[in-house]
Amino acid sequence: MQKNRAIILLIVCLPLLLFAGKYTGDFMYIGAGVRSLGMGGAVVSTADDPSAIFWNPAGISQIRNTEIEVMHAFLYENLAYYDNASICQPLPNEVTIGLNWTRLTIPDIPVFMEDYLIEHPNVAERSSRLDWNLPGVPDSSFTSYDDLFQFCFSKHIRKNIDFGWAFFDIPVDLYFGGNIKYIKREILNNLGNGTGFDLAFLMETKFSELVDVEWLGDVNFGINLQNIGGTTITWDTESQNQDEILFNTKMGISLDQPIDRFHLHLILAYDHDYVYDGEDHYGLEAQYNRLLSFRLGQYGNEYAAGLSINVYDFVLDYAFVTNTLGNTNRIGLRLRF
Repeated sequence: MQKNRAIILLIVCLPLLLFAGKYTGDFMYIGAGVRSLGMGGAVVSTADDPSAIFWNPAGISQIRNTEIEVMHAFLYENLAYYDNASICQPLPNEVTIGLNWTRLTIPDIPVFMEDYLIEHPNVAERSSRLDWNLPGVPDSSFTSYDDLFQFCFSKHIRKNIDFGWAFFDIPVDLYFGGNIKYIKREILNNLGNGTGFDLAFLMETKFSELVDVEWLGDVNFGINLQNIGGTTITWDTESQNQDEILFNTKMGISLDQPIDRFHLHLILAYDHDYVYDGEDHYGLEAQYNRLLSFRLGQYGNEYAAGLSINVYDFVLDYAFVTNTLGNTNRIGLRLRF
């Protein structure tokens, strides 16, 4: 029992020792899934659908049926498209594996050739000849593609942990997971690619037994260590230019509270990202009779809202997310079989 307590304490305290440096954002941090964005991204401790491959890969071992999730979104006033598809497959011994593909597409990027500038480099000479200046009309256009592929593995372990109570142990569900990712970026005629790794942990226990208040629900803690050791994107240019996606820690806690009298199920969640100078995420989900769900979320100075309708094994998800670059509507479909 002492050993078990030491392991839990180490896992809970580890995030306090970790931090990430300031770095340029990447397309991956737009976030996968629809339900998760409707809660403002506060899902590290509640991730239990296929989008968990991105948010917290440890969470997919909660999935005990084959699940598929697809999503489509128009970003930044239709300047870009964002697509995501995930599948999770349970295996024996409380193990689940998953695959995720995410793509950001930016179409119709104008290309301006510089032939006039090369042939007539003298500014004074070009200023006297309008036909030696760029006309402001693009010569062509291209589409850029950013792809993320993830393979995920997760294992569930159930333990009875002695927290020092004299007469009983506390049941704790532990989930361990990780993924290997391959990133491919295409811009005009150049290609950049790289690989990275994530490790994650999720712990769930009954809050009622921890504080001896019978009506309370479950408390969850989650952590996702993204791009361990840094993820490097190497381009096929002559200079072999490299872009580095730095290590990031996502950490969260949530309360999962049933209200049986009204057939409600509430989730209150808080996450913190250490990327950039840090960002807080707040989320609320209310499920009615497991058929209809409403969500609210906040991340930084932005807000989100969402809705889900569950019909048999189909779940239709919708999320509205505000952003300074343009508000976003996300639509997704989940299928269990």
